[in-house]
Order: sequence, then structure tokens, then C-alpha cells
Amino acid sequence: MVAIIDYGVGNLFSLKSSLSFIGVDAVVTGDPSVIAASDRIILPGVGAFEDAANKLRKNGLDKVIYEEVGKGKKLLGICLGMQMLFEESYEYGVHKGLGLIKGKVLPLADVVGNLKVPHIGWNSLSFKKDSKLYKYVNQGDFVYFVHSFYGSECSESVSATAEYGVEVTASVERDNVYGTQFHPEKSGEVGLGILRAFCEM
Repeated sequence: MVAIIDYGVGNLFSLKSSLSFIGVDAVVTGDPSVIAASDRIILPGVGAFEDAANKLRKNGLDKVIYEEVGKGKKLLGICLGMQMLFEESYEYGVHKGLGLIKGKVLPLADVVGNLKVPHIGWNSLSFKKDSKLYKYVNQGDFVYFVHSFYGSECSESVSATAEYGVEVTASVERDNVYGTQFHPEKSGEVGLGILRAFCEM
């Protein structure tokens, strides 16, 4: 069973629907005991970093994440959920992340020149290392992004990038912790393949 962490932010319905479509039992929950009893954890997220981080900590869900990841349980952060895996974010101030992935979250507007921010749309993946997450995905497959900030100073953890004026971090991984800046649940067959691969680990 996959626990989708509900802490007040995230497109939880479409994510749960995608998992159901590929035959995976998933529950949307903010209950630490249910998260602890799960086989895998997904941390979704949309919106502002500071607000999301505060909500996660207010409910004590950060402690559950640390405990379960420490036991070797697989964790997948999606979009803002991926950004929260980093050490800190520079989104309208400096805010502490979970620190599960080395690096910072910086404004996309500072590096993409005249391109529109937020970055919204389909971009192809360029693999940077072999990853079990991309078991069913081919180099150059397209996924769907919606974001205004990006992971930086994280080269040792980057598993794929996408081109948006510059090379932007598309996914990261470290041990049993994975993150995608794009939305697998909005990325059609390619995204379903990524979710399937995560659930098979």
C-alpha cells in the first residue's frame, strides 16, 4: 500500500486515480500510523514552500518521514514535494527543507532569461544516471512541468534534467529517496510508467 501524504497541499485526487489505474492500492492520509504501516510514501505538493513546510511540521509529518526513510522505506516527492526534500529554499526568503537531498531551491526566473515563469508545459527528459524510476521510460520522453523554482547545487543526486532555456533539474534520487519536479500523474503513459516503476521497487 502506498501512502500519499495529505498535509493540506497537493493534487491528491489525480495522483490517487493514477495509482488506482495501474492497480496500486493507495490511501490519502495525514495519519502517522497509516503512513508507518505503508510500503511506500509519496509526498505531493503545490503552492508555496514556506506554507507547505510549516503545515508538514505542524502535523508532525516531517518526523514520520524521517523515521520511515531511516528504516529504508521508499519516498517519492512530486513537484513542491520534491523541492521540500532539499536542504533549503530561497522562495521569498530562506526556508528550511527536509534535508534528505543535498542542495537548494532557487528562482527559475533568475536563470531562464526571457522565458515565461512559471514554466508550464511538456519537456523531454535527459537521463544523467541509471535510475530504477525510469525502468519504463525512454531518453527523450516528455513529461509535464508546472513550477517557478528549481533544484540547484545538487549534481550528485540528479537523475534527469529538462531543457528550459537552461538545463533544469527534472528528478533527483539518493538511496531510497526520489523526487520529480514534473508531475507523473499529469504525464500520460510516461508518467504512469514512472509511478509503476516506483511502486515496484
